[in-house]
Amino acid sequence: MIFKGFQITIMGVIKLEPRCPQRIDGMAIDPEPNWKFDSLLSELNSLETKLSSSTNVPAPFAKSWPRYISNGKSSGKSCKPFIMRVSEDEIYDTESEGEEDRSLVAATRFNCDAIYLSSDSDDESTFKDQSFLMDEVRIVEGALCELAHEHHLEDKEEIRNKISALETDLRSGSEKSTSALTQVEKYREARNEMDRKLDTQYQRKIAEALDNHLTAVQRDHELRSQIEERKIRSDAAYEEAKRREKALQEEKIRQEKSKAESEARLRAEEAIRAALEAERRAVKETAERQAIETSTRVAARAAQEEDAGRQMNANSAKKSQSASNVLWAAESALNLEQARIQKLKEVDEGNQALRLTYNKDLSSYEKLIGRLIRQISGSTEVVREKSREIIKIFNDRHCPQFVMVAAFAKLVVSRCTSPNTDAFACGHVIVLVTSQVPHAMDLLLAEFHRACIYSVPKHITYSESAFECEEAYYQALGYRVSDGKLESTKDYLTRLESYMELYGALIQTEVQGVQNTHGLKDGWAWIARFLNTLPANRYTAVALSAFLKMAGFALFRKYKSQFMKVLSNISNNFLQELKACEDPGLNATILEIQSYLEDKRFLKEPVGRALQNSLLSTVSIPEGPDPDYHRSSGRYY
Repeated sequence: MIFKGFQITIMGVIKLEPRCPQRIDGMAIDPEPNWKFDSLLSELNSLETKLSSSTNVPAPFAKSWPRYISNGKSSGKSCKPFIMRVSEDEIYDTESEGEEDRSLVAATRFNCDAIYLSSDSDDESTFKDQSFLMDEVRIVEGALCELAHEHHLEDKEEIRNKISALETDLRSGSEKSTSALTQVEKYREARNEMDRKLDTQYQRKIAEALDNHLTAVQRDHELRSQIEERKIRSDAAYEEAKRREKALQEEKIRQEKSKAESEARLRAEEAIRAALEAERRAVKETAERQAIETSTRVAARAAQEEDAGRQMNANSAKKSQSASNVLWAAESALNLEQARIQKLKEVDEGNQALRLTYNKDLSSYEKLIGRLIRQISGSTEVVREKSREIIKIFNDRHCPQFVMVAAFAKLVVSRCTSPNTDAFACGHVIVLVTSQVPHAMDLLLAEFHRACIYSVPKHITYSESAFECEEAYYQALGYRVSDGKLESTKDYLTRLESYMELYGALIQTEVQGVQNTHGLKDGWAWIARFLNTLPANRYTAVALSAFLKMAGFALFRKYKSQFMKVLSNISNNFLQELKACEDPGLNATILEIQSYLEDKRFLKEPVGRALQNSLLSTVSIPEGPDPDYHRSSGRYY
């Protein structure tokens, strides 16, 4: 800012530099270089006062009050220097505002060339003659002032150029930094992508290595499992070989034992037969002598004596048979038993020789037959199916028939002692199978005779001369020996009852269109031989009760009044002999037989005799052989 005769330096302490003469009209124009702002104001006020007293300016233009600038804190004068700090933008704003203010207020400026008031208003002519206000300043000083002003403008322009250059540099730097950041970001993304690829490749390598390891482990496990499996199979084969060898040894021992028992039984029976034959001959000789003596008697009494002789012969034969007191059986029954057992013995010997030379294991067939027998139940369809499957096994070309028939006979007889066995259903299966394989019935009956002597019927009493000890006698009756001990009588009677129930069920089985080779006529012969030859005791009572329970209904339907005579004989003779024994163990059996006769249970069909759905006897079965069956010629394989 330029005043007339003074230069004010902005952004610093206000300094007054002399630009005009030292004094004009007695006033010091060149102030002290280091004036303070308050002193400057006082000087200006005094200057205005002098000017207003010596000028001819009208009253409206005269200053009526002194110049005063408050410091904003107090009304007193401050001795501190005035410092003004103004930024470059505020200088521009101040200059622009100053231009706007000139349009509103008449401004006065100082000039070094002459003392006058410069104004653009209409009052400029008023002050033309007022040159006495301030002396003319020298031209050099004014040129210096203008030069300073130009210098100031150049500085401002230079500052503006520098600011523009700085802004350009700033923008360039910003663009460079942005470009650098972009490049850094791209580098980071490229690096991340490379890291991801490396991670993927590394994970793939890890997965391949893990897969190879797992494959190797699995292969090792499979190899070990194969080794273990081979070892297990080898052990199993060894155990199976040992088991077969043991089974063969046990079978051989059993056969030898059975053979020894059979031989001992045969020797005992032969001894008994010899004794009976000798007694019969003695009785016959006695009868002949008596006949010769009576031949001299009167002719009128000849017929009576002849009848008496016949009666005496019959009674003597009966007494001689009772006198033996060892074997109680009919001769015909003993002959049939011997023939059947001899046939079974021959079959067993042939089968044993065949097993030793046969290159195929037959135990699987035997197990299959056993499973089929265990699956027999009181149903028509089941009976048909199991019979058909058993016959197919008999007719298998890869399997010897006699071996399977012997196994069937043994398994059927042994099965009857198992619980929940359906005797009537088993009887139907036996009839159907033996109708296609006739020689199987003889082997089956032989197994019955081996297991239960009362199926002959036959009874043996103890004799010290015939048996070495009581144990041998009980074994002859059919007692089993386990761990060197005989089974109890109760267990023996339970088995005896099971055998006789199956035998009675077989006797009474009738299938339409199929012939039972051991049917009711053989049952009638059995009960006649039983009542005529066997004594009344605990064993025979159990055998008779079981037989009547199973076959009594069918025998009554066929023989009617004849069977009623048999029942009357049982009631009048057999039961009385049982009661005479006074054996407490017989009470239950006596009561059962007596209840059977009194309640006439023979008139009611036994439970289980009729198969489920329909009776098998009502089903038409062709008399010819089964389509899958080719009847054997009876020769051994």
